[in-house]
Amino acid sequence: QVQLVETGGGLVQAGGSLRLSCAASGGTFSSYAVAWFRQTPGKEREFVAAISWGGGNTYYVDSVKGRFTISRDNAKNTVYLQMNSLKSEDTAVYYCAARMGVYRIDDGLYDYWGQGTQVTVSS
Repeated sequence: QVQLVETGGGLVQAGGSLRLSCAASGGTFSSYAVAWFRQTPGKEREFVAAISWGGGNTYYVDSVKGRFTISRDNAKNTVYLQMNSLKSEDTAVYYCAARMGVYRIDDGLYDYWGQGTQVTVSS
């Protein structure tokens, strides 16, 4: 059983940066692909970025390419989401999720979820 805890959210002005962290405990974290999703009220949860278990492969939704970077440190059991050039439309609750094997963009295929962290970008 893997437990995930997200931190690093907050309020930032448009154009600013934040770094989210997803700390894992339990299980063999290096065996899990990890993804970040986000959700705003009244909307479905949206895939943002994913990283393979070893960190060698990453994937991003088009709207964040070139602005967000996902990375991981398996020695620290942590995945990061560096968010630069933030826009008001990036405002959401951000969740990290983990699954065994390869990453997917379908949130229904992830087994473990964090509680979420709020990111608010003011324009």
